[in-house]
Amino acid sequence: MTTGTTGTTHEAPLFGPESQFRAFFDDPRWALAIIRATVLEAAHPQIGAALADNSTFVAHPWRRLRNTFLSMRRMLDADPAVREREAARLNRLHARMSGCDSRGRAYDAMDRATRAWVVATLYESAVTMCRLSGQPLDQDTMERLYAEYRAFLAALDGDAGELPEDLNDFWRYFDRVVEDELENTEAARVILYRLFDHLPAPALLDCAPTLWATGRAVVGPLLGSITVASLPQPYRRRAGLPEMPGATALMQGAYLAAGLTRILPEGWINTETIIEALSLSPDSDDPRARTVSALRARMKRASALLRLLTPSSGGTGPDSEPAASTTTGEGRRSAEEFFRQVLDQTGDGHLAWPDLAAMARELATRLDLDEPEETRLYDAFAAWWRELQAALDTDGDGRVSADEYAAAVPSLAGPALIRVAEVLFDATDKDGNGTIDADEHRALFRTAFHRDLTTTDDTYGRSAFVGDFLCFMSGLRRNTPYDPLLADA
Repeated sequence: MTTGTTGTTHEAPLFGPESQFRAFFDDPRWALAIIRATVLEAAHPQIGAALADNSTFVAHPWRRLRNTFLSMRRMLDADPAVREREAARLNRLHARMSGCDSRGRAYDAMDRATRAWVVATLYESAVTMCRLSGQPLDQDTMERLYAEYRAFLAALDGDAGELPEDLNDFWRYFDRVVEDELENTEAARVILYRLFDHLPAPALLDCAPTLWATGRAVVGPLLGSITVASLPQPYRRRAGLPEMPGATALMQGAYLAAGLTRILPEGWINTETIIEALSLSPDSDDPRARTVSALRARMKRASALLRLLTPSSGGTGPDSEPAASTTTGEGRRSAEEFFRQVLDQTGDGHLAWPDLAAMARELATRLDLDEPEETRLYDAFAAWWRELQAALDTDGDGRVSADEYAAAVPSLAGPALIRVAEVLFDATDKDGNGTIDADEHRALFRTAFHRDLTTTDDTYGRSAFVGDFLCFMSGLRRNTPYDPLLADA
């Protein structure tokens, strides 16, 4: 593998212990840079269309972040077998994403030039974050880092040829794409103008919606302004993004402040630990769960105090405390709530194949399925979608609205959904003994093994598993293991 600029050969620079690519994982500045890179990705017409049609980043942003981080960790693993397995999984995932955008232009998530642009935005944003934080990279470091990013593309795509070999040529390539190809896509607008303002609370903070909403109301607009100000000026002009007074100074200050945190002792900031803590559910058997539970109690008290000090909105907003009217009985969701929290995975207000594909993708990711098992799971969900479409799509537009769903809720739990449950049980039952033990249960749910389920000899039987899955997926009752899996953000 060559750097291109010097022609020197480096032995797998991406996966070495001194890799710059690895170092950015725990760099606080990366939190700002990754948002910027995501906007530049979403501004590409093909990527923007794929995100708008298939991604769960609107409805489930924290889950998307967690899965993306897990995937990157696998792609940087020292074991080549782990890297190859993850690359194959990602390729299977992207191969299922194709279609047309709102203007009738075809998109394909396996398009090699488009995939190269994703890597290009990550590299350029890494260089930019160092410059904006007052710690610009020297030429030699930029060239080594560029070699690592090309190595990453080669590990994912089998070839890095879609990115220029020479770094000087890369900058010309990047400027050309920004000038000629990027657009003010729906996905980019959602990230800039909706996601920050409506970002749902992570599991750690879901008990304090008022506290979360108050903090988000302050931080959300700031993040949006910082991100817009950091984007290339030609794209801001082309997309008609507003020039906010003082945004440039705010952006530079944010990057400088984030850069100063690098003086903290090594290990104080660990991205993996932070993401996992944010995702912990109350009943997790993770040793950190007790600490998180104590934090939850403190935040709940702070949230209650904040509600006493702020004007009441009548409790009808999206961040108000849950009211009794949101359920139709003890432990049951209303049809509207179930549709919004569980079925509409992409957050576009309708149920369609991409929503069910997102469920299959999440389950397959949790269980780290091989291709045959993953294909069986997707096929089962596809059969369920065909059954739902035939029963619920009354106007024939290829998707199911919330009203169509509410009018025919019992149709959700048909024979195809039973097949989905059976396939999921088989995939979870790794040893094939016909029952799910505590370790297999934890692999799927990341929670303790619930003794209150119908179990025999400390195992979870097929009939109990299928029954609980059907009850949850038909909206009949809440089920704690499945809520953080498919309903939580």
